[in-house]
Amino acid sequence: MTQPGVVLRIAVLSVCLLELTATVASLLGYRSDAFDGVVAAIYLRMGGSSNDRLLVLSCFFLVLLFAWAFWRLAVISSTEQAPRAALSRLILIDLLAICVTPGLPFLVTALAAVVLRARAAFLFALAQVAISLLLNVLLPLPEPVAANGPSNVPAWLDGLGLVMAMVALHGMAFGLGRMAAAEAEKRRWLQVMLAERLSAEQLQAEQLRYSERTLMARELHDVVGHHLTALNMQLQLGGALLQRHKTEGASQAVEKARECAAQLLADVRAAVSQQRSSQRIDLSAALHALAEGIALIRIELDIAPGARDLSPRVAHALLRCVQEAVTNSVRHAQASRVRITLSVDEMADIGAAMSPHIRVSIDDDGKGAPRLNPGNGLQGMAERMAELGGRMQVLRTHPGFKIELCCPRTV
Repeated sequence: MTQPGVVLRIAVLSVCLLELTATVASLLGYRSDAFDGVVAAIYLRMGGSSNDRLLVLSCFFLVLLFAWAFWRLAVISSTEQAPRAALSRLILIDLLAICVTPGLPFLVTALAAVVLRARAAFLFALAQVAISLLLNVLLPLPEPVAANGPSNVPAWLDGLGLVMAMVALHGMAFGLGRMAAAEAEKRRWLQVMLAERLSAEQLQAEQLRYSERTLMARELHDVVGHHLTALNMQLQLGGALLQRHKTEGASQAVEKARECAAQLLADVRAAVSQQRSSQRIDLSAALHALAEGIALIRIELDIAPGARDLSPRVAHALLRCVQEAVTNSVRHAQASRVRITLSVDEMADIGAAMSPHIRVSIDDDGKGAPRLNPGNGLQGMAERMAELGGRMQVLRTHPGFKIELCCPRTV
């Protein structure tokens, strides 16, 4: 689906082309009345003409300035991030629109419905209606003279029609903008959920490889090791019997066979021990999948080599905590950047234990939380760390948000 910012940019580009055509026609001497905003109304009351070059060129310059500011804000909204000082920028863009023509504020209302929250966008639309009606009272446009004489429509009915028209137009702009914003929000959550699923699949694949290696090591030890032990015992017995018959050559051969079998058994056990010692989970693949799957924000990863060697239980808990923290950064903090750092503390002191621990920090540049009210997400992260003998700490709540997780590398 097309992003709302793209649609708004296409709309403002179309308006610019329309105003350019009217400007060229006016400069060529044709009466076009291209601009009928506040600037034109004041200029006409000062005795000017609607086709004066000064008025036309000035208003067209304001159109270009409006289009540039509108385009910039629409581009930011396309990234599905919260624009900085969005309301003040919307007010400035709206002032430019009002100065040029009453038709442009409808685009501003639609843009406000995309970049602002629902309540703020609704109040902005109501303010647009009030401003339009106020300008119509203070700077009314010249009424066209009908061919059959003055109009018989009562003033109150004409005013009511104007009010209804303003409410309908700005209401439609608000509704279309909110509909586009809702679709963008659905796309945002779909992307986050997909990234979480991909990262979980990466971890599941790593855990599957771990299980397979563990099974192979167990089978190798239980089956091959058992048979080699039995062979060693039989050879020892054969050597004893041969020694009774004093067959020196056979005894030496049996002894060598026993030594070879013993050495083979030792090698198998060494291989099994080495295989078991390398049974750890590398969390980096799952984290990279999470970072690549979310294009809404920039996720920076800093993973120490020692942090790639984790037990399956620890890797699973840390991934879930990181997913929850990134989701909060996207949903609540409206951050543009999240930095995830994994490091190893060889002598971490948590409780009464002194052992190598893994530290994970998640730091975003969002709006933070001046008043921290831990929800289910933070409580769940703290519970996961407590189950592993670790802890979760909130190191900063404003500006931005920073969480640190610490737990043993192997549990």
